[in-house]
Amino acid sequence: MTVHMKRHGESKRGDASDGREAVGGRLSRVDGPPKITGAAKYAVEQQLDGLAYAVLVESTIAAGKVRSIDTEAAESAPGVLRVLTPDNIPPLKTASDWLGTPPPDAPYYPLARDITFSGQHVAAVVAETFEQAVAAAALVKVSYDEAPAIVDLSDAKAGDGIPIDAMTKEWGDAEAAFAAAPVRICAAYNTPREYQAPMEPHGLIARWQGDQLTVWEPSQWLDGMARTYAEWFGVPFENVRLVSPYIGGGFGSKALALGHGAVAAIAARMLERPVRLVMTRPQTFTGYGGRAATRQTVTIGADAEGKIQSIVHRGVNETSIDGMWVEPLGSTTSIMYATPNFSSRQNVVRVNSVVPGAMRAPGENPSAFGIESAIDELAYEVGIDPLEIRLRNYAEEDPHAKKAWSTRQLREAYAVGAERFGWSKRSPQPRSMRDGNQLIGWGVAAGTYPVRRAYGEAMVRILADGSVEVESSSIDMGQGTYTILAQTAAETLGVPADNVVVKLGDSRFARAGVTGGSRLAGVMTGAVHKAASAALDELVALAISDPRSPFHALQANTLVVANGRIASPRGDGPEVSIAELLASVGRDRIEAKGDTMPANSTAEERYKNYTTIAMALPHTEGDYSRYSWCAHFIEVRVDEDFGTVRVSRVVSALDSGRLYNPKLAESQWKGGIIMGIGQALLEEGIVDRRHGRIVNNNLADYLVPTNADIPDIEVISVGIPDPHSSALGGKGVGELAIVGVAPAIANAVFHATGKRIRDLPITLEKLI
Repeated sequence: MTVHMKRHGESKRGDASDGREAVGGRLSRVDGPPKITGAAKYAVEQQLDGLAYAVLVESTIAAGKVRSIDTEAAESAPGVLRVLTPDNIPPLKTASDWLGTPPPDAPYYPLARDITFSGQHVAAVVAETFEQAVAAAALVKVSYDEAPAIVDLSDAKAGDGIPIDAMTKEWGDAEAAFAAAPVRICAAYNTPREYQAPMEPHGLIARWQGDQLTVWEPSQWLDGMARTYAEWFGVPFENVRLVSPYIGGGFGSKALALGHGAVAAIAARMLERPVRLVMTRPQTFTGYGGRAATRQTVTIGADAEGKIQSIVHRGVNETSIDGMWVEPLGSTTSIMYATPNFSSRQNVVRVNSVVPGAMRAPGENPSAFGIESAIDELAYEVGIDPLEIRLRNYAEEDPHAKKAWSTRQLREAYAVGAERFGWSKRSPQPRSMRDGNQLIGWGVAAGTYPVRRAYGEAMVRILADGSVEVESSSIDMGQGTYTILAQTAAETLGVPADNVVVKLGDSRFARAGVTGGSRLAGVMTGAVHKAASAALDELVALAISDPRSPFHALQANTLVVANGRIASPRGDGPEVSIAELLASVGRDRIEAKGDTMPANSTAEERYKNYTTIAMALPHTEGDYSRYSWCAHFIEVRVDEDFGTVRVSRVVSALDSGRLYNPKLAESQWKGGIIMGIGQALLEEGIVDRRHGRIVNNNLADYLVPTNADIPDIEVISVGIPDPHSSALGGKGVGELAIVGVAPAIANAVFHATGKRIRDLPITLEKLI
């Protein structure tokens, strides 16, 4: 997909006199106009000749086996081209996982005979039209031999789970220190299943041309998904093209190739025509995994002044019967506060559900709910202001890695957020603030997210007309990639931003890793900066050295490029446009690739970097521990008669380092906070315990926040450039802001009502 930058106002220089075009400027997101006007064409909206339509049939039991599938009526239905079942679908090769782990030597069947969760793909109908496929799918009759299911963490059959040794973090003697502490807090905190629920459901169009596969699919990781398709079908990686022009939300759910994609690609190959498969809204709740349900026990031992002596943390999350997902529940617990004694361990419990997956700030989000609720409970137990107790236990270095923070502006976040919120006016006693029949509560909580780092590459071209192209297989799902990459190229090359054309969302472009973990902006601005710098160097060298150049006789060592024009830094020579220079030397373009991989990297290492996460750089690599930070101050109003909770005010101060575009960063922060409000008050996957089914698998019953639920949100940047975290000094933005919102709301609810709610979501029946 190509997006042209449009400048909001005239500028005299490439770094923009109005401050919006350079890195750090508030340029509006350029993919906004095509989206709001309907001009944006999403992946499954491509119109291809001979397009057929596939519809999935899902299991209605959570455990057991498919005894038989009666397809006769479906096969006889109008327009039906093929009915796929476990009996007739060709097996694929098992693909390696996202770490690149070699797969087992076993076939992969995307349609299941052994059932491990309700909603599992068991058949698919392909027809000439979507309506015909839907009608025929309803005629497929599946018989089962049902077995008992483990429906959730509280099921008596679930057991204690499997210890995950890699999650164990310990120093000192935490249990002994807790037993000896004069003040002790011990409580259990629970979060339910949550679902990403993007507006755009999962779906794709698959087309084969010989052994070349093209897939139009919303994707957070084109190269990684292309690798999976290539491995499934045993074709070279170069034979698979992923195209993802626009993405209607992902939140972690669109980073991997999934079973429905395999079904569509198989059908397209069998029929020798393109096939479109789009999940229904209920199918999106079981076609991929949302956030796993979690249970944590947090114990804190402290002295009489609230100084923490010990933290003991025990966590468990659900995973599937035949897959593995670990939600790292100790991730925030182990770094947020200084303590001489610490112990964190975690188990996973197998239940009959789809394999859970990454959802905005996996691990850090539920981890923060536990520790930030417990620290609030400690504050009340000791009789100290909840903000003050956080400052008394401030970690001056990473308590786990024992390394200095690269930057940590959390003190500043506390100070600025508290001042802007008016925290000093807070009455400390629960139920002491009210407005009529509304109880008012003020809560605070902190959050963090690690700086995920990796390598990227980008192609930058300076064209004959003076315009600039930027190409990358990275994507933009609303966070602003098109915009910040154009700003980076414009600033580096000294051209107006509206002269930059950004091309993303095609795996044939320069490689990029996964868009997840808040790492894309730091990785790709670095790659574009490097590519644009190389192109600029070549342009200047050409202007100085080529005998046909108007600057050749000047004998200058360097030249200045600004606002698309080239001149001597002393002003003693000619001034020409980039287009005029290229014409004078007979060049139609200058092209440079920026690759931030180490210079001695092998071709295999480069392939692994872009198609797996195996080569991601640890956030504690070297001398520093790298994190983004935030502090949330939240006001709630609780109806004393009905127990309804409304968030009425939010002030959040955040440290994401240097902001490449503050306007876009603020939008990302607000989006995370809104998701946190939903997590705290609304979202919960409800399981029918008789059948292991998700009963609220739609956007009417799975409640997410609407505009009516959200007050004005004030977000404040307290970050400073962090050169240890990225080439341009930025740190993660997108995942950070959700972390800590739910505990801040829960803490505010306690302040309002005197009732401590430790199980999300906070609903009226838990308060009355």
